[in-house]
Amino acid sequence: MQCFKSAGSAQRFLSSHAAVYNTFNVQRHLTSASTHRAFRAAAMGTWHEAVAPA
Repeated sequence: MQCFKSAGSAQRFLSSHAAVYNTFNVQRHLTSASTHRAFRAAAMGTWHEAVAPA
């Protein structure tokens, strides 16, 4: 809680951060380069759909 004013604000930040982190985090050492590129492209597609204006 170093820079958060309350536990609630820290929890809100961490819950949204976890969702974004899980979208983009790929265990790179477990995949080939081509598979990694495909995973990254899919993650970016998901991200663009999520933040696109309605």
